[in-house]
Amino acid sequence: MATVRRSVKRFLAPLLLALAVLPGCGLGSNDAGGRDDTDDRTATLQCLDDAGVSARLNGPEDDQQIVIGDGANPPHIKFFLTAGEAEAEQFQGHGEGAEQIGGALLYVGDGNDDELKPAEKCLADL
Repeated sequence: MATVRRSVKRFLAPLLLALAVLPGCGLGSNDAGGRDDTDDRTATLQCLDDAGVSARLNGPEDDQQIVIGDGANPPHIKFFLTAGEAEAEQFQGHGEGAEQIGGALLYVGDGNDDELKPAEKCLADL
């Protein structure tokens, strides 16, 4: 009987450990530290397009931003992995003229309400 108990314990211990670890493996785009800014850019571009706002990706592949409209100083959106990173960017003095919305900074530039309001809504809906 003691052998059976030891065998059951040997089987259950790794199983319980695996069950305790598995929930942490599923960090999705809405979990802290698990956001995917590429998906956020794609969703925001689609949302802006649906709202009839002209927007495009601009910049190097590892730091692409969404530029809204045309002009000398158009609004643009820079994405971060977390809201904390976006906030830190502002504290470091790199967010002047920007509005933080979640994990993104919306630099208003010379944007008008017809461009900025849909952008704010799209970012808030992420």
